[in-house]
Amino acid sequence: MSRAPGVAGLVAAAGRSRGAEAAAFAALAVTYGMCRVLPPAVVHGAAALLGDVAFAILPTRRRLALDNVAHALGGEIGSTEIRRIARHSFRSFLLTAMPEAARLRPHLTGKDARSWLWRRSPELEALFERVKRIHDETGGCIFVTPHLGNWELLPDVAAAVGVPLVVVARPLDNRYLERWLAKSRRASGQTFLAKRNVLLALQHHLARGASLGLLADQLTHRGVAVPFFGRPAPTTPIPALLAVQHGRPIVVVACIRTGTLRFSGHLGEPIWPEPHDSEKAEVIRLTSAMNRAMEDVIRRHPAQYLWMHNRWKSVV
Repeated sequence: MSRAPGVAGLVAAAGRSRGAEAAAFAALAVTYGMCRVLPPAVVHGAAALLGDVAFAILPTRRRLALDNVAHALGGEIGSTEIRRIARHSFRSFLLTAMPEAARLRPHLTGKDARSWLWRRSPELEALFERVKRIHDETGGCIFVTPHLGNWELLPDVAAAVGVPLVVVARPLDNRYLERWLAKSRRASGQTFLAKRNVLLALQHHLARGASLGLLADQLTHRGVAVPFFGRPAPTTPIPALLAVQHGRPIVVVACIRTGTLRFSGHLGEPIWPEPHDSEKAEVIRLTSAMNRAMEDVIRRHPAQYLWMHNRWKSVV
């Protein structure tokens, strides 16, 4: 899963000088430390409040979120519910970016990670045992997830059940934060690759029996335009290309927040490549099916989706 930069990325982008990067990293480190020592209910309450503040003071992101929710779900819900979903998506984003990462990380890198996870979120156990079976039966497949719930948790849960996962991650601009994140990610035992020019490396790992983890719902200027919530959206063709070239399925997964540091999961049906005369047409068919599968889980939990992303921006 290509990890989004989150709040850390937004802060990292605020300054480019070494001093500004160091100051931003120090501020985030202090916040991270506070999230680890304060009671979880307090931290989650503060994150929800900050999400509401961000919704109020970031008009461009607020309008974008409201517009995206209205276009995607407006035919099914009224204006009050549209606004509630958009506001809660800010809360969900902040919960994923800081407090959940800070509270979960110490428990997910030790030898007791699996038992701790199952005690906190027993619903995940049966689902990720199925994930392990799919991985074993296919010899490695292409797991994709939208920016829904806590997408950052998925590589750690996969590690807990013994699925070797290769995750695509966008390097952050802040060099201090990037080094810290790289160390934290390596602690999970999974493999992380930089996002740029990654196709050959993904082919190599898939051929060697690893599964892949990709975030597949972001705007990409090299994508194929297929429907997403009823509007054409430039979508990465990489999952479909890999599926066609290696005969492996695409599987949509998600980690859904059910309470304070508690989660359930979603596992879609494998989307298999089919015999075809045109690779391009098959890539478009698979990519469209992948988007529909992501739509399905987002519709079930719309308040946990990242609606503030400019997903449908026109590509000129």
